Amino acid sequence: MFKDSKAFSSFSVVDLSLKKQFYAETLGLDVSDEMGGLGLHPVGGGEVFVYAKDNHVPATFTVLNFPVDEIEAAVDRLTEAGVTFERYDGFDQDEKGIARGAEGPAIAWFKDPAGNILSVLQ
Repeated sequence: MFKDSKAFSSFSVVDLSLKKQFYAETLGLDVSDEMGGLGLHPVGGGEVFVYAKDNHVPATFTVLNFPVDEIEAAVDRLTEAGVTFERYDGFDQDEKGIARGAEGPAIAWFKDPAGNILSVLQ
């Protein structure tokens, strides 16, 4: 049924103007104004739609993951850009906030200005 459909992900934020700056400048994504929201265009070909919602509540789960070749370099660049990394109980995270476990990739979580959880992972 959906074999030929180009699916995309979406999530909400409170104010699009500040989020556009964060996604374009801080994260370095190609961002476009689309359908009253923002289109995020990661290099890998996936598409993400970010829309404003007056009663936005941040997601309690990771809404967007960015695979990287070198997680420490990515975390360092984001930290220099003012991004703060989250710490979660139950994960053995180093001083930079990177969790390295036997189960799964090395991963570090951070939030966008609307409080949605994002990650970099290797």
